[in-house]
Amino acid sequence: MGLTDDYIALDATALAALVRHRQVSPAELVEAAITRLEQVEPKLAGMAERTLDEARRAACERLADVPFAGVPFLLKDNMHVAAGVPYHNGSRIWRGWVPSQDSELVRRFKAAGLIILGSTKVPELSLTPVTEPRHFGRANNPWALDRTTGGSSGGSAAHVAARSVPMAHATDGGGSIRIPASCCALFGLKPTRGRTPNGPSIGEGWHGAAIGHAVARSVRDSARLLDAIAGPDLGAPYGLAPPARSFAEAAARPPGRLRIAFSAMAPNGAAVDPQCRTAVENAAKLCGALGHEVEEAAPAVPEDYFSWFLITFLAAVAQEFVFAEEMTGTRPRRGDVEESTWLCRALGRSFSAAELSVALERLHRATRQIAVFFETYDLLLTPALACPPVRHGDLQPRGLEAALQGLAARLGVGRYLRYGPLLRQAADRAFRFMPFSPIWNVTGQPAASLPLHWTPDGLPVGVQVVARFGQEETLFSFAAQIEQVRSWAHRLPTAIADIG
Repeated sequence: MGLTDDYIALDATALAALVRHRQVSPAELVEAAITRLEQVEPKLAGMAERTLDEARRAACERLADVPFAGVPFLLKDNMHVAAGVPYHNGSRIWRGWVPSQDSELVRRFKAAGLIILGSTKVPELSLTPVTEPRHFGRANNPWALDRTTGGSSGGSAAHVAARSVPMAHATDGGGSIRIPASCCALFGLKPTRGRTPNGPSIGEGWHGAAIGHAVARSVRDSARLLDAIAGPDLGAPYGLAPPARSFAEAAARPPGRLRIAFSAMAPNGAAVDPQCRTAVENAAKLCGALGHEVEEAAPAVPEDYFSWFLITFLAAVAQEFVFAEEMTGTRPRRGDVEESTWLCRALGRSFSAAELSVALERLHRATRQIAVFFETYDLLLTPALACPPVRHGDLQPRGLEAALQGLAARLGVGRYLRYGPLLRQAADRAFRFMPFSPIWNVTGQPAASLPLHWTPDGLPVGVQVVARFGQEETLFSFAAQIEQVRSWAHRLPTAIADIG
């Protein structure tokens, strides 16, 4: 097959059909993917590790009757690991650790026929909504190389948007599937809590907030992949009933008349760019034209919600350092990480067990209040982000704030700082960009970003769709309907349009 227009144009479902009908071999698909990856990677800088020889060997193995036999795929360098592939999670504290076995999700990816070409970059410890790890270098957005890919699944999103692979692994603990999907014009679904496995080395990621799935170019690919990987693994802390029908079937049937709420008001009061407001308002109008019942409304969110979430987030950062030391046998040093990461560790270690427990309980209580809203509405539409993709470095601390963070990291005064201005400033900067996504990690509800809008200068803007807990079926059916009337897959990122 080689590098042809077909490989760049087709989604994973269509590529798998070519293999199934013997119109192309997995080896030819893998070579096409490698050629494309090597063409765009110099501009994107989105790869962490390459496993091209292993991919070539896997492509020569006997095919099974599985959904994505022979389809090239990339693995995000976070949470879920592949045997023999060095793990970094964007940080030096994991240096030297090479997993000896696949995580359960990776095993399911491979069982579905996907062939892994390597791992993709993430921000340090996958902590930020931009992929700019100091020690590994930033990933660039194929729509505008000076703009962020989003984070933390930024490397994966960049390469799917650039057509290296039709879809790629992604994880989401506060928006890390939906944020890069919005920045790179992809469909990105965060599944319901417990829908996909985190084991065997992770009990519950980020206190139940983090989960794995993928970023994709088509709704049907996302649905068919979720069919292949869904279900609890051994010892999973959550149980979730399987859907009445497959997710692929849901994506192939009309959603019926839905009651849809929409809101462009950020739950933390952050300013929302007019382009993001327009994206949601236009999506709401489209829903009305399709026969859905649409009205402006949003669930009430407690004033201190993001502070509670931040406590759990910081505690999870401190946890990451503990397990990195256990797995690598090396004690992390301050010079191994960015100053803001070391400060997050200090802050996370400063909270007591009681404070963490109280924050989690307050979040769970708020979840029960938010759930009442979805007894009235089937779906909620919001911006995926508060603004289009920002320029590289825009969310990094600067000036006095950067100097104070560096001093705080060196002095280790976490207990003092969490009552001071620095924590509030850091939280405000992060959540000002992505105020719409973390809530649904806490509630556990499925949420997705749909690429429905572009700014006048060609930057993508996603619209977030949130469904009831466990109702990916409704979300897939609705998203496929929108995709049919507002198709996005034909759009090629402008910054790499001259490649290939």
